[in-house]
Amino acid sequence: MIALVLALGSSLAYGCADFLGGLGARKAHVLRTVTIAAPASLAVELLLWPLLGASFGPATLAWGAASGVASAAAFVLLYRTLAIGPMSVLSPVTALVSAALPVGVGLLQGERLAVAGTVGLPLAFVAVVLVSAGPGARSARPSRKALLLAFGAGAAIALQLVFLHQAPADSGVGPLIVGRAVSSLLTLSAAFALRRRLGPEKPAYAMSAAAGALDSVANLLFLLAARGGDLAVVAVIVALYPAGTVLLARKALGERLHRGQLIGLGAAAAAVSLLALN
Repeated sequence: MIALVLALGSSLAYGCADFLGGLGARKAHVLRTVTIAAPASLAVELLLWPLLGASFGPATLAWGAASGVASAAAFVLLYRTLAIGPMSVLSPVTALVSAALPVGVGLLQGERLAVAGTVGLPLAFVAVVLVSAGPGARSARPSRKALLLAFGAGAAIALQLVFLHQAPADSGVGPLIVGRAVSSLLTLSAAFALRRRLGPEKPAYAMSAAAGALDSVANLLFLLAARGGDLAVVAVIVALYPAGTVLLARKALGERLHRGQLIGLGAAAAAVSLLALN
């Protein structure tokens, strides 16, 4: 139950981070947003170090660095995917893949589901698709390139989660710090290399920093949830992060929820209840 609550918190934090990051990216080039978000994210994790502890053994360094590379790749692929569109189709594809791969890894590693979990897990997958699909998803047809990028983005997100899960359980926030340092270095290097193409617009500093801080909180909650529960269950709950983005968009931007998303939110609540009984 504690792992489930942590996974829900991680999902909500990811959804809020995506919402703020998306708003920030509207005001300036996305890489300018990252140059603020990445250091802010790393700063939060460094502040957590004295509180939660951290060790940096070879396994922690290896898995943390791998998660950082996957995180940087996920960022590039995700925003490239959404830039091509249509978002109403590609967003649920990305979310579904990001959930499916960790679930497969967890089951291959010997995790087992009770009857409630066997019903709740596929229901959660359905909820992920419904919640993240926008209006017009049935009629929109993405290109083959866009679909491949969406699968790649989902796979990169999934690999980040799997790599964090593989880090030693007694390493504290060590893998998070290493991963964020690596991903920050990669994205900041990309921003510097492409600085002439980023345009003159200044980033939304407070919004971008908040997005980075929330992303760190989401990573921490996922790591704690995965250490205390099954990866197969935790990953699919975390993949419900579009629900947080959708609800914030409704509250802050006045966007309406269509019928499919309302059904998806109901399915998500039912799935979480079933997984709690697993």
